[in-house]
Amino acid sequence: MIPAALAFIVAVTFGILLGPLDADGQRTGILPTIGVLGIPPPGDAMYRALLQGLHELGYTEGQNRRVAYRWGDPQRFPEFASALVRLPAAVIVTFGTPAALAAKHATTTVPIVMALVGDPVRSGIVASPAQPGGNITGVTNLAPEMVPKRLELLKEAVPHASRVAFLWNPANQDQVAHFEEAEAGARALGLTLQSVAVRSGAELEGALAAMLQERPTVLLMTGDSILQEHIARILAFAADQQLPVVHQLRENAVAGGLLSYGTSRPQLSRRAAVYIDKILKGAKPADLPLEQPTKFELVINLKTAQALGLTMPPSLLLLADEVIR
Repeated sequence: MIPAALAFIVAVTFGILLGPLDADGQRTGILPTIGVLGIPPPGDAMYRALLQGLHELGYTEGQNRRVAYRWGDPQRFPEFASALVRLPAAVIVTFGTPAALAAKHATTTVPIVMALVGDPVRSGIVASPAQPGGNITGVTNLAPEMVPKRLELLKEAVPHASRVAFLWNPANQDQVAHFEEAEAGARALGLTLQSVAVRSGAELEGALAAMLQERPTVLLMTGDSILQEHIARILAFAADQQLPVVHQLRENAVAGGLLSYGTSRPQLSRRAAVYIDKILKGAKPADLPLEQPTKFELVINLKTAQALGLTMPPSLLLLADEVIR
């Protein structure tokens, strides 16, 4: 029988080795914890791509890393980010600008890797892409800068377009840059831009109904996570109204949108794993310039075009990286 004093020492030592319990009831301390902060629940394609990237770099759950997810309502991001800091997470990876801002406000010491963010400079997250400074680095998708190009593609695909409804989320700081770029791009092309602001799922139905009163020719939408939660409803609405939709995300075009132009979210998520690996091996975020995409994919859904009575110009089809027939 172990003496009480010895038993106490063994218990304390064992507890130190295992580390404390986190909010998920899991032990921390042995393996580096990668905190994940975003809107979608665990299992989302973006997270799967991140885990695949980590796996390709030699990281396996339960062997040399563990992942703690905090996800859901963006209004709770400050609470979620603080919880990840307390775990403590060795690094926090964020999906979307609201998550990155929440993590930035929660800690100045825990490294933060942005997996998906539009323009972190205009959003006030980092000082510059080349020298982000502080404890934040990662991958940008340059989404705001691509809005004028989407408008050009929209005009080519739908020549009769005159009034463009722009579906965006003003509660997302990065979306303000999207809207500014959309205004400038629309002016340059002689298009009238109609703002359709949606801050939550509860606002969607009313916003879509109000949008119709202005009789838009085309709908242009962003990849904001709140909007993506309701993408099936948006696409069904557009199909009912015979309204062409131009997207930021390939997944939306595949699901029934007319076309999309932007970066690959899974690819960016996998690239974020490279930053995590470097940081876990000792690199400082301030010394790691942000990675900007160099490839943008054009996806055209010909089935949707035919359903809308649109004929895609051959020149546009030749530019497409993917044509859905």
